[in-house]
Order: sequence, then structure tokens, then C-alpha cells
Amino acid sequence: MRTFDLSPLFRSTVGFDHLSRMLDAAQRLDDSAVSYPPYNIEKLDEDNYRIAMAVAGFAESDITITVHGQTLAVTGAARREASPEGVAYLHRGIAGRSFERRFELADFIRVGEATLVNGLLHIELRREIPEQMKPRIVKIEAKKNLLTDQAA
Repeated sequence: MRTFDLSPLFRSTVGFDHLSRMLDAAQRLDDSAVSYPPYNIEKLDEDNYRIAMAVAGFAESDITITVHGQTLAVTGAARREASPEGVAYLHRGIAGRSFERRFELADFIRVGEATLVNGLLHIELRREIPEQMKPRIVKIEAKKNLLTDQAA
């Protein structure tokens, strides 16, 4: 197992302590836990993203999307339905188990609408940088030289 020493980074930065927690959490993940349900993260343009998650067999009422701080959680509660009378499965490969998928969102990423179409859950994400955080040009004002004005 690899460990990362981030102490040199923390000597010259402020407020990035959550970075070490995210790296620790990523190392502890079990590969089997992150394989269901499959998903894509799409970059639509400079400020828009979409998560597309394959949730076949789940209805809108079975899925809960929660945003808490910088974490987006998608939870699916499987309905336990009995097999129909007289049906014998030769192969049962459509997963119907419950799931919880978490995504860590960067600063200023806002969760928009979510739609469920043809078994794909689409969650729209948008980067919204506040005006005070956007780059701005500072005007340079010319001032009189105080030394030459006093000498005259």
C-alpha cells in the first residue's frame, strides 16, 4: 500500500486538509463496491458536467439524490419483488440490489436537475464561480512623485 506524505504541501497552503482525507478514503475503497452501478462522468463544456448512471430496474421513487457539503450521494433502494408464478430463470443477470454511490464535488460545483430516461439517470452539474472569485483587472493609478513635488 502506498502512503503519501503531504506535509510539505500543508506548510505553504491553508484549507487543503480535506485533500488528505480524500486520498485516504480513495485508498480504502473496495473495487467490488465501486463497480455497481456503472456510470460515466461527462464534460459537456468548460463549466458543465453530467453524471450518467445505469440504473435499470429502478424507478424515480427508488432513487434518492442528496447533496451535503461537497458530497453528492446517489442511493437506490431495491424493491424486493417475488418471482412471478411459473417463471424459472436460466440466468438472472439484471442486478436489483441496493446501492449507494458518492461523488466528491469540487468547489463551486452545483448540482442541477436529474432525469431518468431509458434506465439511465442523468445528473447535471455546473461550475458557478462567484463574481468576487473571478479574475479581475486592477487599475493602476498614476500618482505624483512626492519627492520631486517637495523639492520644487
